[in-house]
Amino acid sequence: MLTANRLRGLFPAIPTPVNADDTIDAEAVSALFAWLLRQGIDGVVPLGGTGEYGALARAERIRMAGMSVKAMAGKGPVIAGVLDTGFHDALQAGREFAAEGVDGLLVLTPYYTNPTQAGIRDYFLRYADASPVPILIYEIPYRTRIAIEPGILHELSRHPNIIGMKACNLDMYHFLQVVAGVDESFAVLSGEDSLFPLHLAAGAKGGIVVTACLLPRAWRQIYEAGTAGRTADALQLHRRLIPLMNMAFAETNPGPMKAVMDLVGVDAPRMLAPLVQPAPALVAALRAELSRQLAISEGVG
Repeated sequence: MLTANRLRGLFPAIPTPVNADDTIDAEAVSALFAWLLRQGIDGVVPLGGTGEYGALARAERIRMAGMSVKAMAGKGPVIAGVLDTGFHDALQAGREFAAEGVDGLLVLTPYYTNPTQAGIRDYFLRYADASPVPILIYEIPYRTRIAIEPGILHELSRHPNIIGMKACNLDMYHFLQVVAGVDESFAVLSGEDSLFPLHLAAGAKGGIVVTACLLPRAWRQIYEAGTAGRTADALQLHRRLIPLMNMAFAETNPGPMKAVMDLVGVDAPRMLAPLVQPAPALVAALRAELSRQLAISEGVG
């Protein structure tokens, strides 16, 4: 059973390679996992926003969960995203992914309905009670427009089946308040590439990092420096990646990243509606920057 103690290190949020008919490209999935495992990762998070959850057909989501479990082969936890808007659909999805062998679920804050804090608390407690595998809370207010108050997160952290969270709240004071009061059996993971070293310094145990799909070694260096207390070094290493991050998120993720992943052996640039291919000029600039960063990473690796 997955516990908070295993939520340490780098967990790339991975894209979903797809064919022209919007089905999963199994060959590209295999290449993606081969790349990541060669570079050294601690687990993976398929089927989140980076995985285009809402655009994938339900059957393909289940396939991707199973393929991720098979590809990881026990080398690290597979934590599948659950981004449904309603409780029953979200719970059904979680049960389907658990049946495929995932170790945990990353459950998104309920959105669109604008729940109260009491409603959010009830939602996650009910989900945790019913889930066959441990869950992580996914808080990303700039997507859902719903933030979770630190006190609610403190309470939720004490539930035995809620073992952590992906923190994407850009408010650092909110992050500091959350970390200050969560249970020891609960791991806060950074969900923001842009704030990763600051989150580590403030108490994050690791991160669910999008661009770690492209540069796992560089992100590993940042993680190791941060967890060793060398925050200045972590920030310096992170600063070198700012141009790449700016380009990777200049259009909606994962479009830019998918367009250049052939540089790491994963040729699967297709997007799912309503996302479209990123601007050619952006792709060209990101390709040049990623090539440069890969050369640096390989030189020190």
